[in-house]
Amino acid sequence: MNPPLKALDLGCGNKKRKGAIGIDFNSRTAADVIHDLNVFPYPLEDASFDEIYLDNTLEHLDDVIRVIEEVHRICKHGGLVKVIVPYFRSIWACIDPTHKHFFTVDSFAYFDPSNPICCRYTYSLARFKVEKVIFNESLRNRWLRKLVSSFANKWPGRYEHYLSHLYPLDDISFYLRRL
Repeated sequence: MNPPLKALDLGCGNKKRKGAIGIDFNSRTAADVIHDLNVFPYPLEDASFDEIYLDNTLEHLDDVIRVIEEVHRICKHGGLVKVIVPYFRSIWACIDPTHKHFFTVDSFAYFDPSNPICCRYTYSLARFKVEKVIFNESLRNRWLRKLVSSFANKWPGRYEHYLSHLYPLDDISFYLRRL
């Protein structure tokens, strides 16, 4: 029998994923570990998690590259990292005054060695394979939004270039595999 996966929920707030260890700066949350995610290194062992979740967290932090490098450090080789952020064209991305960063379909290409962007701009040595990019994955969609989401999920680059300014979706999920 395989041992259970060890999961971490960074910036869990009061929505900590079941079975995960939660970390948050706010002591009034469901967090197991109280720590400011803008302070490095995180109080976690190297290569200690099979799955790491950042659900509407990354856009609030100061240094995206440094956070992703820290996620790379604490994630096991081959581990899954799921990042959910507001899509840059969404009104929800800009309405919140605590949002510091905005994300497009290629925001994690800088960490994926199979993408030419990663080879051209070596901002970090952290490496992840971008396995999937999904729009509005956890949101309930009406029929038109569902239709647009379906198109966007099949052809994220085409959606972003040709339709996103006409019909912006709300959030974007990235499934990353630690290399």
